[in-house]
Amino acid sequence: MPITIRPLQQSDHADWHRLWTAYLTFYETTLADDVYASTWQRLFDGGEFEPKGLLALLDGRPVGLTHYLYHRSCWAKVDNCYLQDLFADPEVRGKGVGAALIEAVRKAADEKGVTNVYWMTHETNTTARRLYDRVARRTGFIEYDLL
Repeated sequence: MPITIRPLQQSDHADWHRLWTAYLTFYETTLADDVYASTWQRLFDGGEFEPKGLLALLDGRPVGLTHYLYHRSCWAKVDNCYLQDLFADPEVRGKGVGAALIEAVRKAADEKGVTNVYWMTHETNTTARRLYDRVARRTGFIEYDLL
């Protein structure tokens, strides 16, 4: 079955909400309704540094999504691309959905002249890490957050 990757459309709201909720549930996170609403709005604002969203369809059915955004860096003249969220329905994992979404973000960044696409995952996310280890280089950096 061919995987189709396309930008999110306004008519995708219910599928986007379902997929993003499943992603957040995987990470044992919940967000307030106003954050969902704000994020959905920002995905369509079109600003240079607003998040972008892609939807993966398998046999015409929405099965995955990614959010990514561009940001400036002090280390280069061109922006970086942060792949913030990546999710594939559990029943389609291993069928290339995640890889296709990553490749679509890479292509979008390349079209903008951005060569640095990066992301993070939790160390316990072994299923996703098998994909990431195959398609990208692990940098060895460790994340810290100020709470």
